[in-house]
Amino acid sequence: MNGKPIAAAVLLFGLGCGGAFAGDLMSKDAYKAEKERINAAYKADDAQRCKSLSGNAKDICHAETTARLKISLAELDARNENTPKAREQAMIVRADAIYAVDLEKCDDLAGQKKDLCRQEAKSMRDKVKADAKAERQSASAQMSANEKIADARKEADDTKREADYRVAMERCDTFAGERKDLCVKDAKARFGK
Repeated sequence: MNGKPIAAAVLLFGLGCGGAFAGDLMSKDAYKAEKERINAAYKADDAQRCKSLSGNAKDICHAETTARLKISLAELDARNENTPKAREQAMIVRADAIYAVDLEKCDDLAGQKKDLCRQEAKSMRDKVKADAKAERQSASAQMSANEKIADARKEADDTKREADYRVAMERCDTFAGERKDLCVKDAKARFGK
């Protein structure tokens, strides 16, 4: 392999992941419109870039435009779902798409060079997939840790609120009659009891 497929894979992987997943959930209309835009761009790109080519160059061109389509759709889904699993899936789709392009590029070679090219492409794909899985697990662990922290804070807030309520009720016990009733009513309202 001449190094270009690996360099292209690293470049495409690095450029696509930076902003690909930043965003909020999309409305159904925005999602549908973006999906239609991606499909239209693919058709135009494929027709324009690949029509004058022939042989393996045409196959490579089709593989590249198809890879861009698959990657764009996967990243759209990841942005729309905004979950660690969806981001992992987008990275896997990216790795598989780049692998398909690299395999087409390897077809220009023969013998041991072709075998080496295919092995390097597979190795790159497998590394990206492993990174995607590790990233998802890390993000899931972080989300889980954040949820545990939020739960602990809520529990601490509830405990503090209950303690403050008990103190307020003790204060009310120092009063008698209507003043005590008013104090109890106020304490219950203030602490949601």
